[in-house]
Amino acid sequence: MPDNDQNKKTNVYPEAAPNPNFPKMEEEILAFWETDDIFQKTIDNRPAYNNDGSSNEFVFYDGPPFANGLPHYGHLVTGYVKDIIPRYQTMRGRKVERRFGWDTHGLPAELQTEKELGISGRMEILDYGMDKFNDACRKSVFQFTEEWQTYVNRQGRWVDFANDYKTLDITYMESVMWAFKELWDKGLIYEGYRVVPYSWAVESPLSNFETRLDNSYRMRQDPAVTVSFKLNEPLDGKETYILAWTTTPWTLPSNLALAVHPDLDYALVEKDGKQYVIAEQRLGAYSREFGEVENAKTVKGTALAGLTYEP
Repeated sequence: MPDNDQNKKTNVYPEAAPNPNFPKMEEEILAFWETDDIFQKTIDNRPAYNNDGSSNEFVFYDGPPFANGLPHYGHLVTGYVKDIIPRYQTMRGRKVERRFGWDTHGLPAELQTEKELGISGRMEILDYGMDKFNDACRKSVFQFTEEWQTYVNRQGRWVDFANDYKTLDITYMESVMWAFKELWDKGLIYEGYRVVPYSWAVESPLSNFETRLDNSYRMRQDPAVTVSFKLNEPLDGKETYILAWTTTPWTLPSNLALAVHPDLDYALVEKDGKQYVIAEQRLGAYSREFGEVENAKTVKGTALAGLTYEP
């Protein structure tokens, strides 16, 4: 192409600050979105139906959080993912309404309310009054909704808080019942059996999530135990025990076997007239129990294979 003035363009870019104030930029953008109602305009400016009559809506089902606690980093991380998908579909020209929701049922709401009321267990709840307890649960479960809205907005995530749904709403519960009946009528529901955790304290089955409620995101140190298993066949004519390290001693009653590595060396250590089998590389970790062990006799894991022991 000829190099003449008609083929030259001058691009003028806005001046960029070398040290931008990102929090201030964020606040300005959030204020612009709110003042000009940008999120709602992305919904209103897109038709619900295409010219051929087909739906132009994209429905995004957002699993609701519990409202009786502040969001943790897990909520925030998944919140970004939940924002990307509807935003992408909006950019594709789809009409995307995004109603926020609140999970108000389940054990977390009840436990939090018990803590606030200073009661515990089924009998104390009945003594307090079921109606009064339910009212206290409803009050407790929504105490952090404003904080949630602040967090979500600061994420830059677009959701509709004005038309939020709550699982305690009669309309919501009836919609779940309707959906379940439709599945039943279609023959898609079956009865089966499943082993689940059970809490004797609250007299209720627990979900995997609920079993971790007390330990969620809390650092803790679990003590380990070293268990000795008596061999039925003494080595070198001495009463012999194999040592095994575990952090889950409650599984020992169902223990079915001990495993050794065929290529590792296992030391035979004597103490108080008994002989113990332990991986040679782990001797240093048991100096308190055995002291300094030098020139201990060793055997390969293959020499231990097939031996039996007392459970």
